[in-house]
Amino acid sequence: MHKITRYVSRTVFTAIALTLLVFLALDFIFGLISQLEKVTENYTAFEAFKYMVFTMPRRLYDYIPYSCLIGCLAGLGLLASSSELTIIRAAGVSVKRIAWMALRPALVFILIAMTVGEFVAPYTEQMADNRRNFLRYNHTQKAPQNMWNREGGEFMYVNAVLPNGVVYGLTRYQFNDQHQLESASFTRQATYQDNFWQEEDISITYLAGDSIRNEVIPSRRWETNLTPNLFNILVLAPEDISLRNLHYYIDYLNKQNLTSSSYSLAFWQKTLQPLATAALVLVAISFIFGPLRSVTMGQRIFTGVVFGIVFLLLQNLLGPSSLVFGFPPLIAVMIPIVLCVALGIYLLNRAR
Repeated sequence: MHKITRYVSRTVFTAIALTLLVFLALDFIFGLISQLEKVTENYTAFEAFKYMVFTMPRRLYDYIPYSCLIGCLAGLGLLASSSELTIIRAAGVSVKRIAWMALRPALVFILIAMTVGEFVAPYTEQMADNRRNFLRYNHTQKAPQNMWNREGGEFMYVNAVLPNGVVYGLTRYQFNDQHQLESASFTRQATYQDNFWQEEDISITYLAGDSIRNEVIPSRRWETNLTPNLFNILVLAPEDISLRNLHYYIDYLNKQNLTSSSYSLAFWQKTLQPLATAALVLVAISFIFGPLRSVTMGQRIFTGVVFGIVFLLLQNLLGPSSLVFGFPPLIAVMIPIVLCVALGIYLLNRAR
């Protein structure tokens, strides 16, 4: 029995690994081509290559669930095509036992995804985005990213954030209680020092009634609740932030009486991604024992791709819908997972 378990698990593991490798290779090639189209004098082809390398951990995290789906279909499908699954079942091995054999290697990739998504991808993604913005937008031009924040009556925007507590291109807009703009300032560089930010090379515009006054000062102190860690979170898309930082930033937004729905959605998506991956694997296993038992390998892979796309579309539809219609993000994330589990269990029960 141990030899059968190792053989099935090794076959599925190899299929998942090869599928993931193909996904990453294709994504790297097409992503690099896309980045080369954005090359500037400072953002060179080599910098575009480095950007793609730094973003690979995030891409690895994103592709693991679908690699597990297609890899399980391919691995178990290979065993089914050679009649090895039939022999294993004739030897008295139950469907549940075979399902566990196939799920074991998927659990390894789920653990890898959790580790990379929490401890590697957020930091490499931040380094990649910050360096690209730093080079492409030359500190003074606004980068096309969601790098806005509000604290009380003040709105702020940053062009680039470095991990060592330095921000470039800080724009601050101060509004009064009547929501009228009182002042706007642009700071070339700000450095975090002992619970405050030291701004350097500041240009300030004051608005009072019909008069406008400009002032340029070399430096000033900025007292704010924004720490370097919060700025590091601010420059990332919600889905690229680690679970710990998502929880931290959601708490910060709630204290500022700001909406945190998009970050709550990302929090539940990352929290339940292991369960979603396991649900996709369960569907893949049930397909092999059910409707895809005697089809070709190409049909199995095509079915896996289509099902993965449907699952992704359902996630992308329900997630934003929860933000628009106001129902809990947890429900939006759970619906595709529950549907996958229900389908997998139904098909496996029919295969007994």
